[in-house]
Amino acid sequence: MSKKVPYITKEKAEQIAKNFPTPFYLYDEAGIRRTARLVNRAFSWNKGFKEYFAVKATPNPYILQILKEEGCGADCSSLTELEMSHAVGLTGTDVMFSSNETPVEDMQLAKKMGVIINLDDLTHVDFLEEVAGIPETICCRFNPGGHFAIANSIMDNPGDSKYGMTRAQMVEAYKKLMEKGAKHFGIHAFLASNTVTNEYYPELARQLFTLAVELKEETGADITFINLSGGVGIAYRPEQEENDILAIGEGVRKVFEEVLVPAGLGNVRLFTEMGRFMLAPYGALVTRAVHEKHIYKEYIGVDACAANLMRPAMYGSYHHITVLGKENAEATQVYDVVGGLCENNDKFAIDRKLPQIEMGDLLFIHDAGAHGFSMGYNYNGKLKSAELLLCEDGSVKQIRRAETPADYFATLEGYWDV
Repeated sequence: MSKKVPYITKEKAEQIAKNFPTPFYLYDEAGIRRTARLVNRAFSWNKGFKEYFAVKATPNPYILQILKEEGCGADCSSLTELEMSHAVGLTGTDVMFSSNETPVEDMQLAKKMGVIINLDDLTHVDFLEEVAGIPETICCRFNPGGHFAIANSIMDNPGDSKYGMTRAQMVEAYKKLMEKGAKHFGIHAFLASNTVTNEYYPELARQLFTLAVELKEETGADITFINLSGGVGIAYRPEQEENDILAIGEGVRKVFEEVLVPAGLGNVRLFTEMGRFMLAPYGALVTRAVHEKHIYKEYIGVDACAANLMRPAMYGSYHHITVLGKENAEATQVYDVVGGLCENNDKFAIDRKLPQIEMGDLLFIHDAGAHGFSMGYNYNGKLKSAELLLCEDGSVKQIRRAETPADYFATLEGYWDV
C-alpha cells in the first residue's frame, strides 16, 4: 500500500509561500534522483539500457538536467521539446523523437540533431526521405490492433489508437527503409497507459520481442534496440499497491532470455520512456484555501484551478490531498475542493473526506509531477503558476516563474504595449 506523505511540512510550505505565492508546483529532487537510480538498477542486466524521459510529462530544463545527470535521455515529440533537450546537452542518440502528423520543420530538426527518429506511419518513410533524408539508424512504431490484455483483464484498446503501424506495414517499412539506406532498426510500441501491475512490461516485451524475431527472419533487418515506451503507472490512491520496478525489470529479463537470446538477438538494447513513473510522485500542486461555500454540498475554494491541474476535470482522475499541518487529524468533513473557473468540472476532489479546513490552510495535491503543469492553459485568463524545485539540501529554487498579465497579453498584436 502507498501511504501518501507530503515531502514538506506546513512550516516549510508557509516559508516558501512568503517568496512564491500560491499556487505553485513543487518538485522533489531527491525523489526524482532516487527513482532514476532505481530504474537503472532494475534494467542493469541489459548492457545498452537507457531510460528516455518523456519530456511532455514535465517539460522543464532543470528537470531534464537532473535526469541527464542520472544517465537518462529524452523522449521528444515536437520541435520545442527537441530544442529544450538540446539546451541541456541532450542530442544525438540521447534523444528519441516520436511524433505523429509531423511538421516538416520538426522532422528536419530531428535529423539535424542526429536523434533516433521513430516513424509513426508507413507514409512517413517517403516523407522523411523527402524532407530530411533517411538516417542509418531508424525506429518504427508498432500497433498490434485489437485489445491489449493481461490474463483476462483488458488493459487498453490499441485498435482505437491513432498511433503506430500494422504488422504488415512494419515489414514493408523495414524493407523500404533498407532500400533507402537504413542499416540499424528499432521497434517501439505503447499499448496501455498508467498500468499499476508488474505484468505490463513483461507482457509488452513478449509481444515486441516476438515481433523482433519475426521481422529479422522476414526482412533480414539488423534490429539493435527495442523501446518499451511508457505506460508503467503509479498508485494515485493510497489503497493501491505500487508497481515494483525491480520485479518489472526481472520479468522483462526472463522474457528476454526466453525469446531474444535463442534467436541470436541477445545484444538488443532496451529503452523505456517512463514519464509518469519517473516524475508524478515527485511533483505536487500547493494551493491555499480562500473560500468556503455551504449550499447543497460543502465546498472549499482554493486559489488553484483546473488551468493549473486539469487531470481531475478532464479525466475524473483521483489526486490525493493532504491538508498541511493536519496530516494526523481525523477526516470528519466531506468536501468538494474546487477552483474558480467558470466550469462546473473545475474540481480537484468530489465528496472527499478531509479534516476540517479553515481559510488560509495549505493543501498539498499529490502526484501532480507528470502531465500536471504541462497540460496547463489560460481559460478565463488564468495564469500559469511558478514551478519550484526542492533541492536535495533543503533549499528551494524557482525553475519557472509564474506568468503575469503581461505574458498573457504579449501575443495580442497592437493592443498592449508590453
